[in-house]
Amino acid sequence: MCWTNQRVDTLKALWAQGLPASQIAGQLGNVTRNAVIGKVHRLGLAGRATVSRGHVHKRSTPARTPDRRVRKPMQVVLRPRVRHVTDLPPLAAAPDQHPTIADLQPSHCRWPIGDPKQPEFHFCGRANDLVHAYCPHHFALATRDTFKRSRTKPRPAPLATPPPVTTIPQPAFQSATA
Repeated sequence: MCWTNQRVDTLKALWAQGLPASQIAGQLGNVTRNAVIGKVHRLGLAGRATVSRGHVHKRSTPARTPDRRVRKPMQVVLRPRVRHVTDLPPLAAAPDQHPTIADLQPSHCRWPIGDPKQPEFHFCGRANDLVHAYCPHHFALATRDTFKRSRTKPRPAPLATPPPVTTIPQPAFQSATA
């Protein structure tokens, strides 16, 4: 579809009469309402006053004026998270050489120590229980409650080894011919 001079003149005349864009599109044919609106906008034709869609109700009470009082800024108190370190298992003796990522074995604790961007960065390297990635001390540190909870119900201790697998005996197969 192209906008010929004749179609533009028709568009201007229908727009001046106050017809809606959808009716103008219908009379022009082969053009959408949005194309009519776009062309009107590009031509810079004057906008029309919108027709009221219904009765506008006045407020029975005046609108609230904003509160002019000066409010005090809120004070935010940041409290550090408290960790109780009294019930942690003791640290085992440190290894002679702290392992780097390349030196880690499955039996080494993978607790990071230091800043990874620094050359002194290493891992704990103490013996773990091969079930967890950390030694008992760092495992307890990693799985601690950091928020206060009620201590009425004690948490179960983590399992050092997985529970044994129990097998259910299967009934003997009986043939249909018997």
